Order: sequence, then structure tokens, then C-alpha cells
Amino acid sequence: MELEFYGATGRITGSCHILRSSGYTILVDCGLIQGSAEEEALNRDPFPFDPRAIDAVVLTHGHIDHSGRLPLLVKEGFRGPVFTQQATRDLSLVLLQDSARLGEQDARYKNRQRAKQKLDPIEPLYRVEDAIEAVNSMVPLPYEAEKEILPGITITFHDAGHILGSAIVAFMLNENGVRRRLVFSGDLGQYDTPILNDPALIEHADAVVIESTYGDRLHRERDETLQEIGRILQDAWDEGGNILIPAFAIGRSQELLYLFAKYAREWELDRWQIFLDSPMAIEASAIYWDHPELYDEEARLFRSNIGSMAKPQNLHFTRSAEESRTINDIGKGAIIIAGSGMCNGGRILYHLKHNLGCSACHIMITGYQAEGTPGRRLVNGEETMRIHGSEYRVAARVHTLGGLSAHGDQRDLLRWAGGFKSRPRFFVVHGEDEPKVVLAEKLRELKGSDVIIPGPGEIFDLAPA
Repeated sequence: MELEFYGATGRITGSCHILRSSGYTILVDCGLIQGSAEEEALNRDPFPFDPRAIDAVVLTHGHIDHSGRLPLLVKEGFRGPVFTQQATRDLSLVLLQDSARLGEQDARYKNRQRAKQKLDPIEPLYRVEDAIEAVNSMVPLPYEAEKEILPGITITFHDAGHILGSAIVAFMLNENGVRRRLVFSGDLGQYDTPILNDPALIEHADAVVIESTYGDRLHRERDETLQEIGRILQDAWDEGGNILIPAFAIGRSQELLYLFAKYAREWELDRWQIFLDSPMAIEASAIYWDHPELYDEEARLFRSNIGSMAKPQNLHFTRSAEESRTINDIGKGAIIIAGSGMCNGGRILYHLKHNLGCSACHIMITGYQAEGTPGRRLVNGEETMRIHGSEYRVAARVHTLGGLSAHGDQRDLLRWAGGFKSRPRFFVVHGEDEPKVVLAEKLRELKGSDVIIPGPGEIFDLAPA
């Protein structure tokens, strides 16, 4: 009965943990490494295990840094089930196919450059058919339902409040008469966030694997963030510019649409043209609409009152690349929500090329920006940005709205950890070095527990008392 740490230990992305019990091997998550080009190249490194020897995967949620290497796992021989929440399965069909298409496009682009240098072509990490096969292997489970996935291994999903379908996973392990309860936090959402429920509290565990993305800081209060959005909208209108919002297609885009619908009159949004410029975000928004059973009480009431997807009247869904290009003919009065959320690909780059040099343009950063990404460089105030091989001067105003993060902050993480009536051993993962260290110390103060920051490849025995 042991736990091995692989992904999201030395870095924040690429979540992947290995659980062995009763003679079986289970992966918890299998995510892509995101960040700089050098870090993303690590996705091509071999798995530190034989994919054919994995008996099952448990997927906490659909974000690519948790799910994005599942198609590669399938491509390399994994044939077991992937247990996940129903909404996560629905979202994964969109996310993983999109990831595969982007990988295929990137390989084609690189191969044109390699051909000029008389180099051998490269293969994409995986293809669309691998992504579809990975989704077809998913076994959807509801929240709060116990399921024995293998002899002696039972799981229960609890709502993590991070994105639709995100799950805290509680394992009950029974091996040779020894019983242990192991809990994975997955990614925990903020308390009192729109649309989603608060993270579920778990009372008992022997060991807990907890994320630490914002383990060393507090988000701005939500009311302050909403006031700031109102000021940005007013300033951009007065200055005659556009507003660009790099947004994750899953979670952040839907929250923004909800807020724009809710505060349309207060923010005078009827004078703007609003574009959701992301086919994936458009598909994900429809999936959000199809799962009202996962909403919090306010969102359920709002949905029942309006009778349709929450969106302002002047919202345009731009599915095609041609439609996307025409947005850049608009010099002012456009709010453009486009991916990717860290500005490391996708349509947001084309809008940045057309707007970065305009001092009247405002860029709203609404989510976490990993080290080495273009979004992180914008947040850090760099004066130029390299896009598609060319340098662009940054004259636009960049705003970081921490209050909209899909991740809980230090207070939220400690509130959740404080819900355990037992005193579990904590393993702190999924964070940069400083947040992990700070959160670990806070957990020791809060619970008096043994708190460990594991390194890649470290193995821990879960059986000893």
C-alpha cells in the first residue's frame, strides 16, 4: 500500500500520482506539463512506468494539466477504465480532442521548418483518435456514490468547486486486513464562487494529497474584484479601446459570461460588443448549461428565471477562424474573451498582435499564469512580447484580477484542510516552491500533522500506523 509522486511535484502542472494497493496500480490524473517550451518538451519523455501495467486511472477533473496525457497513455498501451465525474467526461471530449488538434497543427508547423533544415519529421504527441479512445474508456460516476473500482479499492467523488465536475477523491484501501483512507484534493475552488458549490468538507482521512497553487497568498475580495472590472470597463470605454481577456475555455469563460449577464446593466454592457472567440469555450458553455444539478443555489435560481444560457444580449459566438479575424477590424468597444488562458497559443495571440501597441487597450488577466508562459511575462510587466516569431511593444494596460481565480487561496485551502476531524498526514503538491513551503508550515500549525513536500519519484508507505 504505497503512494508514488510523479507529476506536479517539481512543478505546478502535469499532475500524475501513482497508487499501489492490493496488487493493483492506479494513476490519479495524467496531465500535460505546461509552461515554457523547454518544460512542455518534457511531455515527450517516457512515462516512469509501463502504461500497459496500469489497472485504472482516476481523473479529478478535465483541465489539461490533469487530463492531457491520457490520450498518450492510451496510445502507449493503457487499456483500463478511467473513472471520473459525468460532467468531466463530457468536458474531456471537448478538451482532449482540442488538445490533439493543436498538437497535430504544431507538428505540421514544425515539420515545415524541419524540412527546410533537412531534418526528419516529428510525430504529434497523440492524435484525435487517441483522444476519442481515452474518452471512450471513461466510466462516469456521480458525486457522493461509493464505487469499488478494483478488489479492496473503493472511491467516492466529492465536489471540489473548481470547475464543473471537478472532484475531491476519497479512496478506501483494504489490503490484508489493513484499512487506510486516502484523500486527493484535486484542484480546490474558492468558497462562494459563482455557479459552483463550495468544496465539500471531508471529516476523516489517514493521508491527504493537497494542492498548493495559491498556498502563500490571498485573493482579492470578490466585491473588490467586481468593482475593479467595472472601473476597467469604464476606463476602456472612455479611452476608446478594446478589452482583451485571455481565458481558460473551461470554467473561467463560463464564469465571465455569468457575471456579464448578472451585471449587464450595472456595467453598461449594452454599449459593448462582446465576443466569445473560442469554439472550445462555446462547446463547454453548452455543457455547463446541461448540468444544472451541479450549480449552487444562486445559479440554479438565475437559470430558472432567464430560461436560457446566461449571456448578455450583445454576445457573439465566433466559431470560425474567419469570424475571429474580422473582430480585429474593430478599433474600439469590443470585449474579446479568447484562449488560451496563459497566452501560450490560440486566438488570443492574434488579438494581442493587433492591440498590444494601443495604450487604450486593457488586458484583463483572470487566472493563474504559470512560470515561463507569455501570460506570466505580461503580468510581470515586460515591455515587449514575442508572438509568432516577432516582437510587439506592450503599451496596453495589464490588470491582474486575482479574485476570479478558479483556485482557492491560502485561506480557502486551510478552511478545507481544517474540516478534517482526524489528524492526517499531508502531502503538498501542485504548486511552485514558495507556495508549497508556506502552505506546509500553515498546515503544521493548523493540524499538528506530519506535512511532507514530496519530490518526483518519492514513494511513501501508507500502511504503517
